[in-house]
Amino acid sequence: MNWLPRILLALSLAGAPLLPAQAVGFSGSSSGAGEVIHFQPEQIIKFAKKVEKAMAAKGARVAILARMGRPLAEMPEGMHFTHVAFAVYSEITTQDGRKLPGYAIHNLYQEDGHPDVSSLVQDFPVDFFGGVAVLEAGILIPSPELQQRLLALIGTPTYKALHEPHYSVIANPYTLGRQNCTEFVLDVVNAAIYQTDDIGKIKNVEKQYFKAQKVNVSPFKLMLGSMFSTEVAMSDHNGEASTATFETISAYLSKYDQGSLSFTVLPDQ
Repeated sequence: MNWLPRILLALSLAGAPLLPAQAVGFSGSSSGAGEVIHFQPEQIIKFAKKVEKAMAAKGARVAILARMGRPLAEMPEGMHFTHVAFAVYSEITTQDGRKLPGYAIHNLYQEDGHPDVSSLVQDFPVDFFGGVAVLEAGILIPSPELQQRLLALIGTPTYKALHEPHYSVIANPYTLGRQNCTEFVLDVVNAAIYQTDDIGKIKNVEKQYFKAQKVNVSPFKLMLGSMFSTEVAMSDHNGEASTATFETISAYLSKYDQGSLSFTVLPDQ
């Protein structure tokens, strides 16, 4: 998931004619290919290990993990993290054939060269944080019961069926037809809570109980963004745009999943 920093910067400073050049590759919901590297590999490795240790210290078998693909100053008001995924405690096979305990990251990523299309991809914490702009992680640990249900769901045909490959950076979590990483995570969470693969039922639950984040960008700028970038779509919105975020999913589970825990991890000073 990502928001509109380059598009909005182009709109506010240079006007619409520069949009096509400015809009290329601005998403923070990609695999990281082609992204600017802001930190040395050893910094990324150290931070990724710290995040893994923080999840393990809480006994997390499944957590929802968030990263900052853009500086906070480039984010719309009320939004902090740009991408979320499931971190699943697993037996990891190293390149030299060793089997070690660790966290596998289950993502919805935009496809390179096709930012309006997404795929389900598994990688690891070092990959996940490889292209971040800020070394900060959001961690949401569901209750033990919900973790067990998520473990039983992630990677199954039902999990894969919840994926909508038509991507929009501001996907409306209450409707079908477009999806981003946060909406996918929310859909999977609700499929686990209600133990259903009925996407209609899942959307009805989300309309009733989940409070999305308003996208604090003018309708005019959103309209122009949708005209000039394929990863921005307004077709699934009717009126004011809103989307799911790490913070709104955290608030949702805090209210309805007793025992869930949300916190952030920062690098060592």
